[in-house]
Amino acid sequence: MGPILTRIFDALTAFPMGTGEDSRVLMLGLDAAGKTTILYKVKLNENVHTIPTIGFNVETLTPVNGVTFTVFDVGGQGKIRALWRHYYINTQGLLFIVDSADRSRLDEAKEEFHGIIESPEMDRVPVVVVANKQDLPGALTTAEIADGLDLHKLKDRKWFVQGACATTGDGICESMVELARLVKEFKKSRKYV
Repeated sequence: MGPILTRIFDALTAFPMGTGEDSRVLMLGLDAAGKTTILYKVKLNENVHTIPTIGFNVETLTPVNGVTFTVFDVGGQGKIRALWRHYYINTQGLLFIVDSADRSRLDEAKEEFHGIIESPEMDRVPVVVVANKQDLPGALTTAEIADGLDLHKLKDRKWFVQGACATTGDGICESMVELARLVKEFKKSRKYV
């Protein structure tokens, strides 16, 4: 098992996940934010050469026994974003990836993010925002990302922001651990709705 999966395993075995059911996770963000790089860093524990995603990638990630995510990594180019809504149904967790080094696109990311979470199908779905590319000069901090996306205004859902670097794996484990925790809580709360 690679070092990232080992860290995820160690962290997640500290608490039971419950039924072992598969959880549907949507990974969205603007183009070039690093979605596919993160997906395959977790899946293969290696850096893979990626090209812009036209359509989607889907992978089943089982970082530990009892935690299985089916992750839909959907392309982030402008013309493809209109298709994101077709993936919302039955989503139990959202990974929203932001390029922390591209300050000029934070408002665009905010607009797209709020378009996602305001959809009825995404009601109360927990969010982990991955502030990717923290290794680059001038990268926005997690606090700046949270402020830029107006996360503090979200009263009806749980959210978390994690700084990360997809190429080194820094922060990716922590993102997955927090996602697992939030998805578990979300699924538990939905059983009684």
